[in-house]
Amino acid sequence: MTTTMERAPELARKAGVNPIDYLRKRGFVQDVTDEAGLREAFESGIVTLYNGYDATARSLHAGNLVSIMMISSLQQFGHRPIALAGGGTTMIGDPSGKDEMRQMLTIEAIEANLVGIRAQFDRYLDFEGARFGDNPPALLINNADWLLKLQLIPFLRDIGRHFSVNEMLAAETYRQRLETTGLSFIEFNYRVLQSYDYLHLFREHGCILQTGGSDQWGNITAGVDLIRRADGGKAYGLVVPLITTSDGRKMGKSVSGAMWLDANMLSPFDYYQFWINTTDDDVARFLRMFTFVPDDRIDDLTAVSGEALREAKAVLAWEATALTHGAAAADSAAEQTRMLFSSDEGTISAEEAASIAVDLPVSETTTLADVVIAAGLATSRNEVRRLATQGGLSVNGERVENVDMPASGLDDVLVLRVGKKRFRSVHLVREE
Repeated sequence: MTTTMERAPELARKAGVNPIDYLRKRGFVQDVTDEAGLREAFESGIVTLYNGYDATARSLHAGNLVSIMMISSLQQFGHRPIALAGGGTTMIGDPSGKDEMRQMLTIEAIEANLVGIRAQFDRYLDFEGARFGDNPPALLINNADWLLKLQLIPFLRDIGRHFSVNEMLAAETYRQRLETTGLSFIEFNYRVLQSYDYLHLFREHGCILQTGGSDQWGNITAGVDLIRRADGGKAYGLVVPLITTSDGRKMGKSVSGAMWLDANMLSPFDYYQFWINTTDDDVARFLRMFTFVPDDRIDDLTAVSGEALREAKAVLAWEATALTHGAAAADSAAEQTRMLFSSDEGTISAEEAASIAVDLPVSETTTLADVVIAAGLATSRNEVRRLATQGGLSVNGERVENVDMPASGLDDVLVLRVGKKRFRSVHLVREE
């Protein structure tokens, strides 16, 4: 599957739609600090905005896509997004939504995480200013560049004086922690540092909008207030709702764990399976939030129900995978899925399809039997031969009997099937 359709934000921009209305229709808006003022700012010129991402892992996950898709949409409207990597704030740890203190990471671990995260943003944001037309290039900035240089006494005098301890303790995040496991002094400062990030970006880059998840509302409004108190400036905040699936799971999580954006942590095939197994109740919402498919196309795809929603789910899976891993990876995952599910030997459930993709190194002496054993579908050559003789072994939907055929003659991507309920999607890695 390939797509040549115009992206939804581009179509909305051409139609003169205010970005707020686009974001609201696509499901991104829960709260705005001053909607009328932000609407006017969007209509008056280029708005510089930012969203922060702490480097708590070496990959972002599907849950992060909510904000990434939102700021990418705003760039396609002609505005300038800043992806703020939290090299400094990650050293503190955001207590929002946490029952206990986050694990403290070393500077080396944070830097290693940032390397992986930086590459992932390039799939969604245009850092050159040419991919989405004549739009301002996005910026990728690390808040460690200024936070690690702060001097405590001047910072407390110039910035800390604008914060009320009483107001902070009244915040739900802090209040809940104080009533349960307690709150460390280092975590207590997170809101102050995030607010200072906003002030720094306001001063250095003219940033007037911070976006984030709904759990960040208190931190974001504190930054808006700091800009007003410290500089007399006008700034805005916008948060997206907490996204959960219809069965109550947090977005970006599955029964098998986090849906990482790094192909080394989660294969494009498994990533594709996450999206194609979207429940019927979620498919229209997820098409709007996690793809750039135009609204009228989404309406057409989701005007049906039951089995007829397969096409909508296939479009969602392909578009989401192509954004994260590229069109070639999405095509490969779609083809593997087709081979897996269209076999005349029966189909498998979503649960059975999960986490079945593996990479296997092969050499000139590797045979099909070796591949089957390495994939964990058999324990010996004799077992593989017996399976093949009994008609219980298929490769890419076709039954095979010659298990001694060299792997060099096989496709790079294979779907191995033993019986009706055991599968592996295998990527053969050729040795040089």
